[in-house]
Amino acid sequence: MSNIIKKTGLILIGAIAGMMLSLNFSAIAKKENIEAIHPLPIEELRTFAQVFGRIKSDYVESVEDKKLITEAINGMLIGLDPHSSYLDKDEYKELQIGTQGEFGGLGIQVTMEDGVVKVISPIEDTPAFRAGIKTGDLIVKLDDTAVKGMTLNDAIKLMRGKPNTSIKITIVREGETEPLVFNLVRDIIKIQSVKSKMIEPGYAYIRITQFQEQTGENLAQAIKTLFAENSGAMKGLILDLRNDPGGLLNGAVAVSAAFLPENALVVYTEGRSPDAKMKLHANPEYYLRGPDEDYLKGLPSAVKTVPMITLVNGGSASASEIVAGALQDHKRSIVMGSQTFGKGSVQTILPLGNNTAIKLTTARYYTPNGQSIQAQGITPDVLDETDSGDEQRLREADLNRHLSNGKKTEKKAASETEKAALKPASDKKEKKEKKNKDKNKAPIEFGSEEDLLLKQAMNYFKGITASPEKKSDETETKS
Repeated sequence: MSNIIKKTGLILIGAIAGMMLSLNFSAIAKKENIEAIHPLPIEELRTFAQVFGRIKSDYVESVEDKKLITEAINGMLIGLDPHSSYLDKDEYKELQIGTQGEFGGLGIQVTMEDGVVKVISPIEDTPAFRAGIKTGDLIVKLDDTAVKGMTLNDAIKLMRGKPNTSIKITIVREGETEPLVFNLVRDIIKIQSVKSKMIEPGYAYIRITQFQEQTGENLAQAIKTLFAENSGAMKGLILDLRNDPGGLLNGAVAVSAAFLPENALVVYTEGRSPDAKMKLHANPEYYLRGPDEDYLKGLPSAVKTVPMITLVNGGSASASEIVAGALQDHKRSIVMGSQTFGKGSVQTILPLGNNTAIKLTTARYYTPNGQSIQAQGITPDVLDETDSGDEQRLREADLNRHLSNGKKTEKKAASETEKAALKPASDKKEKKEKKNKDKNKAPIEFGSEEDLLLKQAMNYFKGITASPEKKSDETETKS
């Protein structure tokens, strides 16, 4: 038995070493200025081979080599940060479908936390949203299968499926003494990327729910329609990015470019490889895919100067934070709401062949003034005064293994638990009573008459002319 394990280990070490050398030599061929190859970690590879051999010889059931290697790859990536992962054929296909804005499922943005699936945000107009799934809910069972021990991708696979099929989701929610059970029916999740309307004469409202392939074009059409509908001068425009989980980077650049001067810096990235260092400007080459005609050409000139307010909250992440940060840094828009999610890392999809790929974090996003979005988010110019309860929302900094901010002067923000501990007992009691009272209320539709933050933005346009208070040095970081 010992000899078998040793032979297996030697063969595996040789295979892994050969693969790593092959990958390194391939990289050298592509990059002339690559750093010297690091020596292979022979001791660690030997341990890996020993574990592999023990599983092959002693595990209670026979396990295929393919499964073991795939799970090892999964483990490597999952251990890095919450956003790096291995994509098998089905997952790679689902990722491509998702960016096109239509798929079969429930409509929940999720992450993995302490072995269970945690809800970041339900997507508007979906089964999960209508059923009352809330931010911070912990999904512990899918039908009769416990989530503990699953990968995030495995859980997502179970939640997605053919339309009109049902699934039972068991949730643990803060403040509830017993688990909550939801019976949901899957639906075609058609995400309308851009919604728009005139709130009243002179005041336009545009909501972006997610950044997809057609977001830039849809926004351009919405702007043209709104300005054509308004007979007089446009007095104000509200861009709503609340609960927008992000999406495609070129979509974020296109949205920013619609409101910023040409050539304005939108965002830049910093990473280890030369390919991870980018500066993206408000120019067609950074948001168009291929030789298509520039859909932002011919927009009303007033769209570059009309007073703007951008609405954000703890569900505004990634691409939506890029837009909010760019508009804020260029002083193009007042940002109003609550601290954003803080997902400021770049994931690159690297195909591996056989229709599989890895999603690997390769860089961090920085706003034009040098503020790192990662684990910090965008701090609004005007804070939400509507007591929306957004402080209870999960954020990037709350996730296990989250990537650091990347700044040497970074100060760790107090967790929501720590903040709550500092509040007076009376405040805590009032918050708890309000939370218990509101926990079963249907989610407020953004842009509706019940949307208090939208009303606050309109009041700001009409009556509050004072400049917003300057953010503290603790949250304002510039290079």
